[in-house]
Amino acid sequence: MPALDLDLFLCRTDNFGVLLHDPESGETASIDAPEEQPILDALERRGWTLTHIFTTHHHSDHVEANLALKTRYDATIIGPDREASRIPGIDMTIGDGGDFTFAGHKVHVIGTPGHTAGHICYHLPDDRLLFAADTLFALGCGRLFEGSPADMWASLQKLMALPDDTQVYFGHEYTLSNARFAVTVDPDNAELKARAAEIEALRERGGFTAPTTLGLEKRTNPFLRPADPGIRAHLGMPSASDGEVFAEIRKRKDNF
Repeated sequence: MPALDLDLFLCRTDNFGVLLHDPESGETASIDAPEEQPILDALERRGWTLTHIFTTHHHSDHVEANLALKTRYDATIIGPDREASRIPGIDMTIGDGGDFTFAGHKVHVIGTPGHTAGHICYHLPDDRLLFAADTLFALGCGRLFEGSPADMWASLQKLMALPDDTQVYFGHEYTLSNARFAVTVDPDNAELKARAAEIEALRERGGFTAPTTLGLEKRTNPFLRPADPGIRAHLGMPSASDGEVFAEIRKRKDNF
């Protein structure tokens, strides 16, 4: 089976648009639909025709272009069953543990409540791809609009169980701000400090920080590291549970 092609670009101010394309069948999926014109431009640039939209959650900056793209291409919109009534144009609902096939490639759905109550991530295990949207960012995680810290920590643990070489595509270019925060809670992590410096330089050149890998996040993303003794010592929480440490890190990021 040929490898899938990916195209990454910016939508709106800081949303990532991602197109996933199978060169054999021509099937092309947009991961969410943040803004119509950048998606149209990317499709035209690559000579692809949109066939699917994989919706991760109901926020307007992820579904804004659903109806326009569906009208133009008759694309099939797949989205979370727990948010179906809030996903414009949805054709197929799916929830935690569900599977479907895209151009012969298995897609496994992981329910990740926290950012929203019904947020889902799309994992293509054979392709080592994860589309994490606003659950997991490079050096960050999503703000908790509808879920609790316990919800998000449970969701992140599901993603941490995936192979370390999984390529993670995420919903927003927040990485520079995330890096500046991360070093405040994990100041003795040499790999994190080196990565933060690389991110500063990359963003100065206008480069994108997506994708990342799950292994890199597990080593440097403080939201995946509440068990780390150094972070616990720095926060003054040596005996707290992982969930309590995660909640403290999330609270600090909210106020950063």
